[in-house]
Amino acid sequence: MKLIFIRHGDPDYSIDSLTAQGFKEAELLAEFFFDQGQRIDECYVSSLGRAKDTASFTCNKYGIEAKELEWLKEFPSRINRPDVKDRKMICWDWLPQDWTKEDEFYSYENFADNDIMEEGSVGEEYRRVTGLFDEFLAQHGYVHDGRIFRVTRANDDNIVIFAHFGSTCVMLSHLLHISPMVLWHGFAAAPTSVTRVVTEERRKGIASFRILSYGDISHLNAAKVAPSIAARFCETYDNEDERHD
Repeated sequence: MKLIFIRHGDPDYSIDSLTAQGFKEAELLAEFFFDQGQRIDECYVSSLGRAKDTASFTCNKYGIEAKELEWLKEFPSRINRPDVKDRKMICWDWLPQDWTKEDEFYSYENFADNDIMEEGSVGEEYRRVTGLFDEFLAQHGYVHDGRIFRVTRANDDNIVIFAHFGSTCVMLSHLLHISPMVLWHGFAAAPTSVTRVVTEERRKGIASFRILSYGDISHLNAAKVAPSIAARFCETYDNEDERHD
């Protein structure tokens, strides 16, 4: 089975939709998928508008309907980030000098075991989302069992999931048993980028998941369209036209 995770297009968060560039990115993705013969057996989408607007182009191109799943929405937990005193921040955006000094953040088992994360119920929300993700995987033939998956229905289905950066990192961390903090801060996924994950069943009935590609923007490269900066921060501090926070 292949899981194909797609981040929404360049967002307009003020209206939970896309910018003009975001709509163009979503259109290019749909056309690229169709022209390349990408097979879609099932399609799922977050309950948020920016993901649904992105998915609509692919669904219209293929004549399919995406099933909406609430738990695919952006990972919602908010925290009192050490350097920000006037408001709560998303739990997956820390300054490098703060999060890297905490050893537990590198641990799959212990990343949420500190006062800041506990106050924001990060571990509780992580377990809720990954529990629902496990139910989803089991319905598709792969039952989480410790650090591997028991195969109840081997298949080569292509499952497309339109979601968000933070929530996709949560799912990837659960599949690979690595801390989401490492993915949230070490991997950048541009709007409408595609991440492909495949099962490997080297012994009958026992599977694991492996990333084939992460953050692929071939559809943008083919159209000579630069990805929007929404995935990243400034390359150098003096780049005033790129975001610092």
